[in-house]
Order: sequence, then C-alpha cells, then structure tokens
Amino acid sequence: MADNKNPWEDDTPYERPQKEGTNPKVTKISDIKRKNNVFFEFEWKIRWLIFALAAIWLASGFYQIEPNEQGIVLRFGAYQNTTDAGLQYHLPYPIETVIKVNQTQERSFTLGVSSSNSYGSSNYSGNGFPAKNRYGSAQSSGSYDNFTESHMLTGDESIVDINLTIVWKIKNSKDYLFSLREPDQTVYVAAQSVLREIVGQSQMMEIITGDRGKVEEETKKELQSVLDEYGSGIEITRVQLQKADPPQQVVDAFNEVQRARNDKEKYQEQALAYYNNVVPKAEGQAIQMLNNAKAYKNKVVNDAIGESERYKSIYSAYKQGKDVTSTRMYFETMEEVLNKSNTVIVDPSAKGQNVLPLLQVK
Repeated sequence: MADNKNPWEDDTPYERPQKEGTNPKVTKISDIKRKNNVFFEFEWKIRWLIFALAAIWLASGFYQIEPNEQGIVLRFGAYQNTTDAGLQYHLPYPIETVIKVNQTQERSFTLGVSSSNSYGSSNYSGNGFPAKNRYGSAQSSGSYDNFTESHMLTGDESIVDINLTIVWKIKNSKDYLFSLREPDQTVYVAAQSVLREIVGQSQMMEIITGDRGKVEEETKKELQSVLDEYGSGIEITRVQLQKADPPQQVVDAFNEVQRARNDKEKYQEQALAYYNNVVPKAEGQAIQMLNNAKAYKNKVVNDAIGESERYKSIYSAYKQGKDVTSTRMYFETMEEVLNKSNTVIVDPSAKGQNVLPLLQVK
C-alpha cells in the first residue's frame, strides 16, 4: 500500500516547501484552482480575440460605391453581380472581392502621336485586376512607330499625315472587364484600323481641305459599331481630327501641286467668265440674225403674194375690157417711165421749123 500514493500528496511541479504547522493538501488544491482560473481567463481572452477578429473580418465586407461608379463583385475570381451607388456588402476576402469602375470619367488617346500613356490611365480599384496588369502591357505594346501610325494612304494613292483624338468612356462595367482581355488596347487598334479604312476610301483633298466633320463622324460611327460587335462595354463620346497635312518630306512638292491646282482653277474661272461674256452675245446676235431673216422672209413672201394678187386682179379686169385695160396699162407704164427721165416732146407740126436741137445731158 506504500506504493498507492494520494494524488494530492504527489510531488508535483506545483509543490512548494511548506512551513511548519501547515496542511500540504490544502495548499496544493488552492494552487491547482488558481492555475485553472488563469487557464480559463486566458481561454476567454483567446475566444474574445477570435470573436473580434471574426467581427472585423465580416465587417470588411462593407464597401461604398460612389454615384459615378459601379461595383463588380467577384466570388473566387468569377463574376457574381453588379452593384450600384451606395453602401453595399459582399462576403469578405478571399471569398468575394469588388472592383470599382468609374463610368463617367472620359479617357482619351491620340492616333499619330507617340506617348507613354496612349491608352489613358486606370480608373478602377480593387483586387483581382491590378492597374499595372491591365494597362501596363497595353502601353508597352502600343509604342508604334510614329511614321507608320500617322501616315496613311488615301484613295487617290496619296499619303496624308493625320492626328486623331478618340475620347471614350465605360458604359458597361461587366463587359469592359470580362469581354476583352485588353479593352484599352483594343480601342486603340480598332480606331487605327477604322481610320485607315475611311482614309483609304477618301480623296486626299477631301481630307485636307474638305469637310473634316465628315471624317470624324464616319470614324466615330464605324468605331462604335466595331466595339459593339466585340461586346467591349465602351462608348465613343467624340472624335476630333487634330491634324491632316501632307507628309513633311513632300510638303514642298505638295505646295507646288497646290499652286498649280490654284492656277488651274483661276484659269478655268477666267475662261468661264470669258465664255459667259462672249457666248451670250453670240447667241443674242444669232437670234437677232434669225429674227431678221424670218422678218425678211415674211416680207418677201408677203410682197410676192401681194404682187401675185395684184396681177390676178389686173388680169381679171383685163379680161373684162381688154382695150381699156391695155390703154390704161400703157399710160401707167409710160407715166412711170417718163417720170424717171428728162423728156422733150416736140409737136410734129413744128417739124422743119427752126427748132434748136438739145444736146443730151447726162
């Protein structure tokens, strides 16, 4: 029985030297209770700490969406839903994350101008799609050569140097983030392709000196159609043609051609003015001559008709009294003839008398 020790009497690490006159059993029990209280107190602190951390973790799911933003909620990286402005809640990270997309800020880039920020700047925050990954690669891959980008071939096989500014914004956050891998670069490349197509269908002079608004409107309409077909969630707000000039290398030759064309137009205008001055006069004279000829024709015809009618009337009277008519006609004819000549009538009875002959006077 000596081996069966009372557990309260075992030598334990908690046993301390006892003073004379004290009960060792009571001392050991109080020490154990004190140790248990310390343990329970520590356990409650751990529980409260875990509860506090859980509360903080759950509270981290609250987020604020501004009036000009939309929130895209991702659950384990997959699209879950879209939230509008106001105080919203999602399951805490890493279960769900939120990407905030600004839908009112206008982004822009200019074709034909080499720039490190050709595709604009990022305008959303959140986990899952850092701005560097979304825009950094696009910027590095978009450093096109300035000559090949701004110089385009027109429909009349001429080269024109064009700078075009595209201004756009996000109209559908979900499509913008998930439909295209690099939407900003897509807008840039699509705008360049559309502009080259429109320039290739136009004449050089129409682009340089013609209606630039037509080029801008056609580019905006065609580019929006391409982006809608891609489901990009992007809206083109405006397109502005900054520059449309001949290349610097041929600007002197182009100016010579322009001067030649101006001279051509000037000579054409002078010729047209001369034509407008001479031709109407010639046409007026021709019309006048035709009218005179028609009048002369009518006069001659009418005179001939009158003469024929007169002869007909004379002939009718002649048939009714030939002697009287012939005598009257003889007298009328002699009267008409003698009126035109100097005539001297000598009485036949005076023949042989002293009549002074008269010389003929011319």
